Amino acid sequence: MSRGRSDGSQKKRLVASVCGVALFLGFLYVFQGSIFGGQNSGSSTAEYGKSLKRLGASYLGADEDADNKQQDESSSLVQGDTLADDIVPKSFPVCDDRHSELIPCLDRHLIYQMRLKLDLSVMEHYERHCPPAERRYNCLIPPPPGYKVPIKWPQSREEVWKVNIPHTHLAKEKSDQNWMVVKGEKIFFPGGGTHFHHGADKYIAAIENMLNFTDNNLNNEGRLRTVLDVGCGVASFGAYLLASDIIAMSLAPNDVHQNQIQFALERGIPAYLGVLGTKRLPYPSRSFELAHCSRCRIDWLQRDGILLLELDRVLRPGGYFAYSSPEAYAQDEEDLRIWREMSALVGRMCWRIASKRDQTVIWQKPLTNDCYMEREPGTRPPLCQSDEDPDAVWGVNMEVCITPYSDHDNRAQGSELAPWPSRLTSPPPRLADLGLSSEVFEKDTELWQKRVENYWNLMGPKISSNTVRNVMDMKANLGSFAAALKDKDVWVMNVVPPYGPSTLRIVFDRGLIGTTHDWCEAFSTYPRTYDLLHAWTVFSDVQAKECSQEDLILEMDRLVRPTGFIIIRDKQSVIDFVKKYLTALHWEEVATADSSSDSDQDGNEIIFVIQKKLWLTTESLRDAAE
Repeated sequence: MSRGRSDGSQKKRLVASVCGVALFLGFLYVFQGSIFGGQNSGSSTAEYGKSLKRLGASYLGADEDADNKQQDESSSLVQGDTLADDIVPKSFPVCDDRHSELIPCLDRHLIYQMRLKLDLSVMEHYERHCPPAERRYNCLIPPPPGYKVPIKWPQSREEVWKVNIPHTHLAKEKSDQNWMVVKGEKIFFPGGGTHFHHGADKYIAAIENMLNFTDNNLNNEGRLRTVLDVGCGVASFGAYLLASDIIAMSLAPNDVHQNQIQFALERGIPAYLGVLGTKRLPYPSRSFELAHCSRCRIDWLQRDGILLLELDRVLRPGGYFAYSSPEAYAQDEEDLRIWREMSALVGRMCWRIASKRDQTVIWQKPLTNDCYMEREPGTRPPLCQSDEDPDAVWGVNMEVCITPYSDHDNRAQGSELAPWPSRLTSPPPRLADLGLSSEVFEKDTELWQKRVENYWNLMGPKISSNTVRNVMDMKANLGSFAAALKDKDVWVMNVVPPYGPSTLRIVFDRGLIGTTHDWCEAFSTYPRTYDLLHAWTVFSDVQAKECSQEDLILEMDRLVRPTGFIIIRDKQSVIDFVKKYLTALHWEEVATADSSSDSDQDGNEIIFVIQKKLWLTTESLRDAAE
């Protein structure tokens, strides 16, 4: 049977298509104005009218064809590579209000729509699955109705605006555990948790007492600085550790308690969306002095103990794992079975019990390889192969094996790190692994101290002592940008790309925290997370990898809070590119400067400081008023 069409039929369809396109363009011109060209209104709070194209309306519904059509429309509006240099985009389309919390690479609706076949038993559905280019929502993420500028730190540790995260189910579900309490326009955080109903501060004091450190202080005179809190809830454990000069990476998936990390970040507490699933955590080996799990609902015995082995990989020599769970104290048959099997597993991993009291057990990792070498042949889990890189983490599968120490680390019998805060500016031993000298490290630290002082001068009257709390360095290198902020009441998420030198180990060795990330993809966090983004040659790197700079600029808009700041340090062509989009993004130029005043190099980089305006959709304003 012939499948062809007559020439007449093809012509009719072509004419109909052309007419349809013409009518659509005419509609945009009449009701919205030209997509490109024009000037900003200049108001401090922008408002979108109903006539603006809303994208993703069927995103939570079942009309997949319409959803795909809207994605195609949004993609076509921001293909900046096809624009002439003299064309200036006036506006971006706005995503549907139901996308106000969109996390593109942790999007369960995308999983359903793409019909990905994932193993739920190993948490693959909580791991990163990024949309292909044709399924990206290239539109501005709107704030929720009535959004307010977040409460400043340290007050934010205790309270946030309810309208900013309008989810109160955790307050009801965890009402007996003091996670959070709703009162009027605010949500309050009494400091409770599933295991510590009476407050994280009292729970931390109990752990301090168990370990019997000097002065009963968990930081152990600066020797315990970095902590990984898995299954962290709203991160009250990490919040109360800050008073002891301890910084925790609070980690939880976007699961049934899906807004827990969003609450943590709104409070100004370091946190990251992630899961112990099938992939390695995005942290180098030997990054944390303490790992913590308080009723974190993780099956540590699954797959031959692979998740405990991942904790072992990221713990430093002599590091601790504090585990508070019924298995540590309950006497029913099932809990006793789990306890026996878990004790046997960690024994074969050469962990020892440092302390066990009431409902908590604290294990300690060995300082050397001696115990590993003394195990019986064939003991499982085995040691990892010598050619496996324990610091390769981006998209790398976990392995059922123990990461042994290098010959140097084995002889050192410890991390050889200076105590905090000296650790911040002391050259760490692992510099040698990267072929870097102490002199290079010290010069880098001095250089970024000068640069950060210049940045704050450029922002001038726009900022005060509590304007900035959550900071991201999008290309952290050795972590010297974050180190230069040590006297400011901020924390920094130091991001290191998976390509190039794996300098994230140096970041952690300085007593800082961070993660591995490829900026060709969306970051694992909620919208409106950071008060300040620092992008040093990030646009140039993305361009060199032939990824979309337009996608990057929209992702940065998603990450930064309204009234937050972006500092771009890059070549002139990048600054010119970004300037084209200021009006469309509701960004405002704060300052532009060349780098000659704060650089020991040739000064060919330009510093561009931007502030994001607060804008709301008409629908949001209407809903907030009702």
